[in-house]
Amino acid sequence: MNTLKLYGADWCPDCRRAKAYLKENNIDFEFIDVDLDKDATALVEKINNGKRIIPTVDLNGKTFTNPSNAVLADSLGINDVGLVQLFGADWCPDCRRAKSYLSDNGINFQFIDVDVLDWATDKVEAINNGKRIIPTVLIDGKPYTNPDNNTLKTLLSIDVKKEHKLYDTIIIGGGAAGLTTAIYAQRDRFDSLILEKKTIGGNAFLTQKIENYPGFTNISGPDLMDKMEAQARTYGATIKTGVDVEAIEQKEGKFYVKSAHETFIGRSVVVTTGSTYRKLEVEGEEELIGSGVHFCATCDGAFYRDREVVVIGGGNSALEESIFLAGFVKKVKIIHRKPEFSASSTYVEKLDTIENIETYRDKTTIAFVADDDGNFKGVKVKDNATGEEELITGDGAFIFIGLIPNTTLFKGVINLNDAGFITTKGLAETSVKGIYAAGDCREGAIAQVAAATGEGVLASYGIKDFLKK
Repeated sequence: MNTLKLYGADWCPDCRRAKAYLKENNIDFEFIDVDLDKDATALVEKINNGKRIIPTVDLNGKTFTNPSNAVLADSLGINDVGLVQLFGADWCPDCRRAKSYLSDNGINFQFIDVDVLDWATDKVEAINNGKRIIPTVLIDGKPYTNPDNNTLKTLLSIDVKKEHKLYDTIIIGGGAAGLTTAIYAQRDRFDSLILEKKTIGGNAFLTQKIENYPGFTNISGPDLMDKMEAQARTYGATIKTGVDVEAIEQKEGKFYVKSAHETFIGRSVVVTTGSTYRKLEVEGEEELIGSGVHFCATCDGAFYRDREVVVIGGGNSALEESIFLAGFVKKVKIIHRKPEFSASSTYVEKLDTIENIETYRDKTTIAFVADDDGNFKGVKVKDNATGEEELITGDGAFIFIGLIPNTTLFKGVINLNDAGFITTKGLAETSVKGIYAAGDCREGAIAQVAAATGEGVLASYGIKDFLKK
């Protein structure tokens, strides 16, 4: 459970102030009088480099020296509308999205890391009927499982200010292509706005290890994307997360980009919406997504430490993620529908060196199976040669069978090919003047971070050419 210790003394004015504030907000805490407890005095001195500074507050192992009421409110999630606690993890995209939305709108919240605190994991599972679903947000003790921004807005009475500023360019999508576009646009003194539906970084943020990005022999996806985001902000780009764009209209030489609650105005638009993991569309898949069936090993793999998982796919992504999972799960079982893997020889050869990886080739996945309690049990497959069916058991499954472009919104607005990818020419120009496209949503794109950044540069030059005219 949440543990809060306040080390102080009855004669200390700031101790009395902190105690009163905690009591006023119904925060449970343990008061430890340093005048009566020599061990507490020694601990306070250790925390404060030999100085006896009180009050010193310990919140789940994190210490604060003489925190103001504002600091207490921020760290504990105290707000006029209620106490807000967010259970999550740093690697979780939706946790980052929720944290950003709360911070952007001035909501104090206590972030409780389920990877650090065992009791936090237990609480999340208790709330979600045994499932580890994050973020789980508590508002005055009432839980909400992975609430979207609109839900948070309603629950916390957030007043979102309407946008009336005219931006030089509005970038829809905050992955590598969008961030690079913003960096180059800002350097050319073009005011840019990035609108991201979920979390900054796109699919690259969900990649555990990137070894082929120039300048980095080994960097995690989140680290690389954080660096790009920081650079874009440094140059002056405005970034808004949790904004789900619903429509684009062009009137009198301006583009009106509309979400459910806001409208943003730009002189140009860049579409960098990327792609989404492809589903198998088989029995049981939809019901078990998020509670046994997953598409991101970086996001959800940690939940299966020392357990058995099934991976479906035979390309580079499938084998790369399988190797990553093998580092901490008990066993990885790879299912591929063809006799041979389509991944590069580097990944295929590496499989033979990893003892806790098994392969099931030339088998087609026909269903995901749950037990009588609705929990994931395994994957039913059919042998393509014999027609025999079998159940490959596991505690969870990860699907890596390709990507589909996130372009449904733009159907009828700009030209798409038969597969839904945006057609472009020249400097990333679409069929509509003033709208550009870059990254995995574009026809002919290479699904690599380095390629996406290059396309972002190309789009920025298209913007510059368009705006100067």
